[in-house]
Amino acid sequence: MKLWFGGSIYTLQNEKHTVEAVLTKDDYIVAIGKKKDLEERYHREIIDRIDLNGATMLPGFVDSHLHLIGYGETLIRLDLSGFTTKKDVLAAVKDYAKSFTEGEWIIGDGWNENLWDDATAITRLELDEIISDSPVILKRICRHALVANSKALELAEITVDTKTPAGGVIEVGSNGELTGLLKDQAQELLLKVVPNVTKQYLEKSMTAAIKGAHQLGLTGGHTEDLNYYSGFHPTYETFEKVIKEKGNKFRAHLLVHHGVVDEMNEAGYSSFTGDTSIEFGAMKIFADGALGGRTALLSFPYADDPTTNGVAIFTKEQLNDLVAKARRLNMPVAIHTIGDLAFDYALSAIEQNPVTKGRDRIIHAQILNKDLIERAKNQSSLILDLQPRFLASDFPWVIERIGSDKMEFCYAWKTLIDAGIPCAGGSDAPIEPLNPLLGIHAAVTRTNHDDPNQTVYGQKEKLTVYEAVSLFTKGSAYAICHEHNRGMIQEGFLADFTILEEDIFTVLQEKIANLKVKMTVIGGDIVYQS
Repeated sequence: MKLWFGGSIYTLQNEKHTVEAVLTKDDYIVAIGKKKDLEERYHREIIDRIDLNGATMLPGFVDSHLHLIGYGETLIRLDLSGFTTKKDVLAAVKDYAKSFTEGEWIIGDGWNENLWDDATAITRLELDEIISDSPVILKRICRHALVANSKALELAEITVDTKTPAGGVIEVGSNGELTGLLKDQAQELLLKVVPNVTKQYLEKSMTAAIKGAHQLGLTGGHTEDLNYYSGFHPTYETFEKVIKEKGNKFRAHLLVHHGVVDEMNEAGYSSFTGDTSIEFGAMKIFADGALGGRTALLSFPYADDPTTNGVAIFTKEQLNDLVAKARRLNMPVAIHTIGDLAFDYALSAIEQNPVTKGRDRIIHAQILNKDLIERAKNQSSLILDLQPRFLASDFPWVIERIGSDKMEFCYAWKTLIDAGIPCAGGSDAPIEPLNPLLGIHAAVTRTNHDDPNQTVYGQKEKLTVYEAVSLFTKGSAYAICHEHNRGMIQEGFLADFTILEEDIFTVLQEKIANLKVKMTVIGGDIVYQS
């Protein structure tokens, strides 16, 4: 057994509840209480004593929505998310391409025109100017849009005459030529001709992702990867290989994209089968796109482009059919909705097809209105999966995009929690940084920690530190029906802890984003130590 003591140990059983010591054995917490009492009771069985030396122990942070392999990819290939000008992005791509031979696919991730003074997307012709003999794909930060050069479009046989798939956009410029931008479902026209990645690539990406997660204090995550890397089986086998065979500890709860749910079912798996390391979860469905590319589905026109109100990935009827399919498979659903009309579609499908096993979740829930919140409140088996760090990335430009008169119930996390709607917290990495402390900081301060002016967006929607920390602990556990053994420091719960150098509940709130992780503990084992 191991005895943990010597710091501030917050159980999260309720606000401000602390204990002196925690006793663990193998994967689980055996007892909590006063150090002296535990030592007297278990003195013959205690083998290790871990002194926290004044650090702060919390239940392990768990990201309720990420793409684990996608995050790993940003650690091993070209990451464009930090560049603040289009010129710098193009220069980085040109330099990166030097390590490739002619004809190889060159892929980069993370460009975001909203960070640039000239907030215009990269175009096909701009890419052609720097690379013309190899296919190039650059995925936007939201991954709901990409830009490709002419060589890539040629290999995919995409022309101005190509039929636009339902739920997608093939952008054509005012000159009648392709701009190179493909949005949402239209991306698949190009991605399907990209050569499959190797098993070694998947293992390298996932290993890098888990090690990166450990450094950020994460003990687990609800991850959606199974549809993007040569299908269900190679991707699932990667989880088994990296986490179980190679011993990279991580609590992976797998959301299953509707495109591979039949493969999962045929392989003999179903929701909530697995173990404490790898477990299957809900059927993942996309109802709309993203705000950055104006493909999030709104019930009103975009304020900065009244010609569109976004893109429905599925019609209301098709979405209902997918949820009905999930129910036939005895699965809950996890539906991506950013726009209010997409949320309405998702909620209607859930209302018409009540869940019988697990809890449904609606992911993002950014653009809402009072009526939608009231309807969500009436769903007893629904949780909202929030990404607080979106606030730091989306403001202030989102106000102009949506319209200031429509913002009252947008990014309205305090309103949702006060309404009694269960909520969890995630990052959507690699779309946003994986660091949960950035999400907690955004939820508490309603600012971007990089903003020198520290402008507050939505003062009344600020969460308390306890509420924000609970999103990434108790909330994540509740989303997957593990509130009885995860998310708190309590007897019989998993021995997963995030240990911070300082006390997150007493430091100045503006310093939360810069707190340092001292240790990450999974199943009683220290997997990261600063």
